[in-house]
Amino acid sequence: MEPINIVKSVITPLDRKNVDTDQIISKEFLKRIERTGFGQYLFYHWRFEADGNEIKDFVLNKPEFKNSKILVAQDNFGCGSSREHAPWAILDYGFNVVIAPSFADIFHNNCFKNGILPIKLAEAECDEILAKGLEKTYTMEVNLEAQTVTGEDDVVYKFNIDPYYKETLLNGLDEIALTFKYEEQIAAYEANRIAF
Repeated sequence: MEPINIVKSVITPLDRKNVDTDQIISKEFLKRIERTGFGQYLFYHWRFEADGNEIKDFVLNKPEFKNSKILVAQDNFGCGSSREHAPWAILDYGFNVVIAPSFADIFHNNCFKNGILPIKLAEAECDEILAKGLEKTYTMEVNLEAQTVTGEDDVVYKFNIDPYYKETLLNGLDEIALTFKYEEQIAAYEANRIAF
């Protein structure tokens, strides 16, 4: 995983509640076995007409949000099925951070395991950020070390994060890489273990 600390970007304001994993990445695109290549299908049925043409007024199709790294949404983001493809699609599209008042538990955990920082802010704070982002392009800076999100107007929002997940994201460590940190201790244990 790529380490995350400072992410500065125009936000993409997705002003929707209960965005489920089937909307994030629809079932017909789950045939791939790699973790990459899913970004092109992110929010596919919201982004494209049945004939493949872009839906112009959908937020991800607006040119000012094309290189955004911060997605801001409403309550209960990532609900529905437990498919890990949802965070794969979000990351592959280019988002490193998702901000919402609440997340479905499995989606929330899958974000951390795949190098995405999910930030929970109060509903009123998310409403405020979304309003700013819908009015005009609005840039924010996420600082994981300081646990802050700062708007271009210098409004600062603080967030909490489990220290374990903070360490893994700051250092770009997935569960396998974390295991390798203890390679010497594991080898010593295995060398001294009595076989039965």
